[in-house]
Amino acid sequence: MSGGDAPRFELEYRRFSLPLREPLETASGSIDVREGFLLRLADRAGDDTTVGYGEATPLSGWTEPIADCEDALERASRELRDGGNLEDALETAAGAAAARHGVSLAITDCRATDEATPLYRYVGQGPMVGRVPVNATVGDGDPRETAHRTANAVQRGFDCCKLKVGRRPVSADIERVRRTREVVGPEVELRVDANGTWTFDEAAQAIDAFVDDELGVSIVEQPLPAGALEGHADLRERATGDLSIAIDEGLLEHGVDAICEAQAADILVLKPMALGGIDIARKIAAWVTELGVRPLVTTTIDGVVARTGAVHLAAATPNLPACGLATGDLLADDLGRDPVLLENGAAVVPQAKGLGIKGVWHE
Repeated sequence: MSGGDAPRFELEYRRFSLPLREPLETASGSIDVREGFLLRLADRAGDDTTVGYGEATPLSGWTEPIADCEDALERASRELRDGGNLEDALETAAGAAAARHGVSLAITDCRATDEATPLYRYVGQGPMVGRVPVNATVGDGDPRETAHRTANAVQRGFDCCKLKVGRRPVSADIERVRRTREVVGPEVELRVDANGTWTFDEAAQAIDAFVDDELGVSIVEQPLPAGALEGHADLRERATGDLSIAIDEGLLEHGVDAICEAQAADILVLKPMALGGIDIARKIAAWVTELGVRPLVTTTIDGVVARTGAVHLAAATPNLPACGLATGDLLADDLGRDPVLLENGAAVVPQAKGLGIKGVWHE
């Protein structure tokens, strides 16, 4: 930048706090509020200004703390104020996953908007995609409550539901699944997510019950602690029929190569916020698919900007199973209107330019 010229790019960010409608009880703890930063990137090339939005919403145990996130966002903003380019600004946020996610998403939204194309087509360079399958998430509760909440999700059009397990004795979680299956019938896909809290014996007991009692559980997600690759491989051998083992938390600890070499998972769960951006998540999805492992995209219970970005990521990734993207109704408040309609167990992908987000930045 020379002689008083204004920088081409400007990155602003604002902190937000989004309470959940009710705490989401998981085996790794209760989530009752999501705090983060809304980003706005302005590109003043030529006579017009193009705007892109991003979101950086840290989650304890998955990403950097919120103070470190803010520091990384300030470094990226300063880089652009000093006349730097977008790639340099993104590099300054590296090492802070949520911050990098926010900057990367804002850049991608800005570029897709400038090209007047939906973000998923800008990213994937593929055909038009109208819908992506999604699952409902049901938190911990007693058998009756779990069955009731799952039945409500089915009535709203979901044909795939994920039950949070691991906070109760494994026998109680088996009973929760049994009661839920009795209520919703055989056609609904049921998954369970233990968030890494079961011992090997507990996980084996659960898997044996799911298989032997024909409870129709399709996926057991992160049954063991993240470090237990050999244990996950043993459980994968134990699982029969259509039951798959998914690794979520373990991906950040071990990486793709170690998990695939250990043959520890049928499915890898990709959280764009935790991985540092939808660009990184998409590369990993293509990589693991080549290795014979299925990717599955979920949010970290984010605001509408990151959540919509994850929907576009899913739309740009072929042949995904139902993904954990239907989390907006867990929030009591949001950053703006949700452009993604949930209908008959699918998210309707926005076809407007960029993310398709409007009305999130108020002057």
